[in-house]
Amino acid sequence: MAWQKEKIVGSCFAVGAAFAVGASFLHLFLKGELPLGLGLVPFRKRKPVRVYMDGCFDMMHYGHCNALRQARALGDQLVVGVVSDEEIIANKGPPVTPLHERMIMVKAVKWVDEVIPDAPYAITEEFMKRLFDEYQIDYIIHGDDPCVLPDGTDAYALAKKAGRYKQIKRTEGVSSTDIVGRMLLCVRERSNSQSHSSLQRQFSHGHNSPRFEDGASSAAGTRVSHFLPTSRRIVQFSNGKGPGPGARIIYIDGAFDLFHAGHVEILRRARELGDFLLVGIHNDQTVSGKRGAQHPIMNLHERSLSVLACRYVDEVIIGAPWEVSKDTITTFDIWKVVHGTVAESDDFQKEEGNPYAVPKSMGIFEVLESPLDISTSTIIKRIVANHEAYQKRNLKKEASEKKYYEQKSFVTGD
Repeated sequence: MAWQKEKIVGSCFAVGAAFAVGASFLHLFLKGELPLGLGLVPFRKRKPVRVYMDGCFDMMHYGHCNALRQARALGDQLVVGVVSDEEIIANKGPPVTPLHERMIMVKAVKWVDEVIPDAPYAITEEFMKRLFDEYQIDYIIHGDDPCVLPDGTDAYALAKKAGRYKQIKRTEGVSSTDIVGRMLLCVRERSNSQSHSSLQRQFSHGHNSPRFEDGASSAAGTRVSHFLPTSRRIVQFSNGKGPGPGARIIYIDGAFDLFHAGHVEILRRARELGDFLLVGIHNDQTVSGKRGAQHPIMNLHERSLSVLACRYVDEVIIGAPWEVSKDTITTFDIWKVVHGTVAESDDFQKEEGNPYAVPKSMGIFEVLESPLDISTSTIIKRIVANHEAYQKRNLKKEASEKKYYEQKSFVTGD
């Protein structure tokens, strides 16, 4: 019997030794560090697929964010080129937001891995080589809407010819031109006497034409977006994760209309204070009641998607109450409520009727210094002050697209 026990023990040692040796070889194999001459091919980690997408990203909205989300899904890493102010002026007209603000916006999108400033408007031979060699780009991505140069040619012709081009679906129902039109239609005081109907014709056309609720007059200036969100789109934009046990939950609320660099920077500061950032977004009726019938420019769901796309945001309350109640604080286990110094109203500073009275009484309210002095009103003022330039920009875009389709029709014989 003793020899049988010794045999069993010996077998166990042999198996253990073999397993240890096998594990060591497997470890070296996976690392690609096996000695040469063993006749084994080392495992090499798959090279990540890097995709490139560029754009002006002027007055960045949820349509831009959705394009970046789709582009990122075509690869492992997304590199984004942000077109320079000079290139935009030369090809389209003056941008509403300067390069440094557009860079802040693009860097804040959760699907973006790397950003290239001062990208050219058109993919040139030289820049395409730089993308492939320096940035290790595998594919260049663009939407299914035409990107046309002033001469009517396709800005991505070279990428297509090289076989390194992929296309995504454009997000219908919104564009920067459409948003400019909404603002001009919604602002009562203008720098000249142009009528609403004239502005409507110049800034909104085709599938982006403005629509008004039945019975509402266009002269009233209320632009109604007919964007219809789906649960799938909201899920696509969401993180899908709640706060962990004992997480310090920071709460900040607002309209977040015409989501801009000022919003991004205050959200970044708020997120730095805790472990989880919860953002309350006021509904359209609340915003309209506080700021006037012409507001908000973007509806609740459009504003919610823009905020959800921001990498500093963990979750949003769609249609948050104006007043931060004890029930809200308890329900969401809020650790601290914050507000920026740059705002459309000073209600957060009032003694009476202060929407933050409860968190203030609890000692959990904090005012944060806003990093940028930009508000929604700032963006609207830029548009109104330069509306003639934006009219020319829109006409220039229409002329380029017309030339593109004429050339395409000639080539295909349609």
